[in-house]
Amino acid sequence: MHDSHRPGAESASDRRYGPAGNPFVGKPRKIAPFVLPQSPGLGAPHGALVEYAAEKAASLNQHVIGYGELAEREWADRGLDAPDMERARRYRLGRIRVELARRDLVGVIVSDPLNVRYATDATNMQVWCTHNAVRYAFVATQGPVILWDFHNCEHLSHHLDVVDEVRHGTAWSYFEAGGRARERARLWAAEIADVVRTYGGDNRRLAFDRINPDGVEALTAQGVELHSGEEVMELARSVKSQDELKAMRRSIGACEAAMGVMEGALRPGMTENDLWAILHAENIRRGGEWIETRLLASGPRTNPWFQESSARVISDGDLVAFDTDLIGPYGYCCDISRAWLAGSGTPTAEQRTLYAMAAEQVDANTALLRPGLTFSELSRSANGLPADYLPNRYPVPFHGIGLCDEYPVVPYPEDYARTGYDGVLEAGMVVCVESYVGRHGGDEGVKLEEQVLITETGHERLSRYHRDRRLASG
Repeated sequence: MHDSHRPGAESASDRRYGPAGNPFVGKPRKIAPFVLPQSPGLGAPHGALVEYAAEKAASLNQHVIGYGELAEREWADRGLDAPDMERARRYRLGRIRVELARRDLVGVIVSDPLNVRYATDATNMQVWCTHNAVRYAFVATQGPVILWDFHNCEHLSHHLDVVDEVRHGTAWSYFEAGGRARERARLWAAEIADVVRTYGGDNRRLAFDRINPDGVEALTAQGVELHSGEEVMELARSVKSQDELKAMRRSIGACEAAMGVMEGALRPGMTENDLWAILHAENIRRGGEWIETRLLASGPRTNPWFQESSARVISDGDLVAFDTDLIGPYGYCCDISRAWLAGSGTPTAEQRTLYAMAAEQVDANTALLRPGLTFSELSRSANGLPADYLPNRYPVPFHGIGLCDEYPVVPYPEDYARTGYDGVLEAGMVVCVESYVGRHGGDEGVKLEEQVLITETGHERLSRYHRDRRLASG
């Protein structure tokens, strides 16, 4: 797309787009902390009150306030430097635009909250918005970033340097629109088509990460050519910058501090839910955001895997296994697994065997990781499991990770022909190395997982939490 397709000669970073009179358009978007503005007082002009309300709300944004003394102290103790999030946002936006340009797309509309986060770093009721389509963003290949947010939520992105304009979203799911869904979809499509014409000129090729049939019909009627945005976003997200890695290291550090509290509290007689709740609480204390699953099980519930935490009372001598699946500070995922022995006794020979097999598989598969290795080569080389353990294997031994579990997925060699796809490991990718070991029809199982960075020369294990010394001994 040529520069003549954009309004004016200046770049998107040099101007703010939006209707006149919007207090959130044309503001310098800097990470502060902001100083809480002084109220203009009673009788002040309407415009002054609007300006005050905007600045007040923006200055009290959770991301502006920061993550708190506990998290900052722990990060300092671990030597974990702060990321430059302005630079990280510009890098992420650049990654998206490279993928868009490769496909000759005018831009992408993202509505998956994780893709909205990657493109804008703006958050708003993240989990609720996974099933309520009220927020979406447009990233132009050449042009602005426009965020459509929930009702009266402009202040949530006021501090962000990459968001050029904030608008109210047009919700057209059945929950929001009922029998008027198709009518509302047409209104939504007309606005999207106007954006495409404004910033795409003759190019009407627009990508979407998700869209339902009413939207397809309405946009097609507007002459917009729809393309898949999932590949665009997954490939963009796959290689992390140094600032992203700093944010991820801090998220992992916060998660592992929370795990330490959790392990210290583990006692026979407490329920699985009692133990799992500690991880949630400690994540929130450190500025974390949510946990995607409830994968914690004890004793006989550890075989097979994928039992979610329950009211079962943990007994002395039980194995307790869990997978963090935790979205921590800065929105980055910490996905590591551990198995602990409950109580003060010694593990059984069977428990030690299970643990040794899982540790050996994770360590051997981690040792394989290096840039330039294809996914098919990695699958073929992966350390597997004996026949009587294979039916209970974890779905994949490797998967990517960033803001959540991400591209790529590398399956077991037994599954590669059915589910595998090829690609190449690159420096800056982060992958999780997974193992679940539980004999088919057995009593217990062990889950272990590490988070690993692909470096220029090999790999670096980012997860540092110790393994259970009693289970690992002997």
